[in-house]
Amino acid sequence: TLYPLILNKEEIIIWSLIVSLIFLVLGLLNSGLLTPLKIIWINFGIILGNLISPLIIGLLYFLVIFPTSIYVKIFKKNYIELDLKDTEDHVRFIDLIRTADILLTNFKYGDDKKLHIEDDELLALNPKLLIGKINGYGSESDRVAYDLILQAESGIMSMNGTPESGPVKMPVAFIDVLAAHHLKEALLIGLYERTSSNKGNVYSVSLYDTAISSLTNQASNYLMADHVPERIGSLHPNIAPYGELFETKDKQLITLAIGSDVHFAKLCIVLGLQNLVQNPNYISNQLRVLNRTELAMKIKSKIEEFNCDQLLSKLIDLNIPAGKIKDLEEVFNEQSAKDLIREEIINDTLTKRITSIVYKRG
Repeated sequence: TLYPLILNKEEIIIWSLIVSLIFLVLGLLNSGLLTPLKIIWINFGIILGNLISPLIIGLLYFLVIFPTSIYVKIFKKNYIELDLKDTEDHVRFIDLIRTADILLTNFKYGDDKKLHIEDDELLALNPKLLIGKINGYGSESDRVAYDLILQAESGIMSMNGTPESGPVKMPVAFIDVLAAHHLKEALLIGLYERTSSNKGNVYSVSLYDTAISSLTNQASNYLMADHVPERIGSLHPNIAPYGELFETKDKQLITLAIGSDVHFAKLCIVLGLQNLVQNPNYISNQLRVLNRTELAMKIKSKIEEFNCDQLLSKLIDLNIPAGKIKDLEEVFNEQSAKDLIREEIINDTLTKRITSIVYKRG
């Protein structure tokens, strides 16, 4: 038996960027702790509910954005619609809550009050309920949050791009995705704690906090050394050569991630640059970072003598981190990528997307 999905289509279109909440569900499924769970997701009036068993994890491919309709759906699930402002529909929603395990929401500030579904009320109905929330700038802020603005205000755009390009946003709404992962972890902890306490709880994650926490090593560079990162393209601020782009003889672009002295020595041997291994300008990673421009020029002149496949074969055989810059057509010509494609007929239209369940057991 599957519980239905309740959709407010207009609001789904507006808030489809929150599709990354998929990872909340996937993380719960991955935990291995679960008996069948009933999970409800409210997205400004959208409610997703399913009776989910870990026995069918491998068959479930969850939230996707349909290219024809641009709103969120669950792969091969049934749907219903409820208007939470309608008395009858509200009662039906409350009935779902009474037996639900998890409620996921991303309301604007105050909407839960308007709809009479505040945390205390819901926990009174179902004391074992776990409520997971994603908000923009904290639970007390009414400011609307979009991934682009958060990338701008968290410092991410300021250091993404090249000196010539100016600030650039990431092409994926990764703050949304990371926020979902943070909330997933909280809900997994909640499920574990509930096995002994038999009580639910409320967990919230803000997109702003998520963005700041994602700064990782760049934040450490600033906090420890007052270093404000500059836009350096694909380059790594602390490792070289790492992120430089090189063109091969057959006009393909490759990049390198030379993270150790061993990798550097092997690279030099492949390229016929053995004299660089003991060169005092490049003998350590710190010195290679300091002299990365002239080092890149020496590597560039040698890489231009190789065809792409020939060179990558040599490098990969020696476990030297290197790869070709591929577009999506090239990516999906690879069988390993094709294996992740999922297809479904919706309203007589063939839809395709990538699975978001990629772990393997055993």
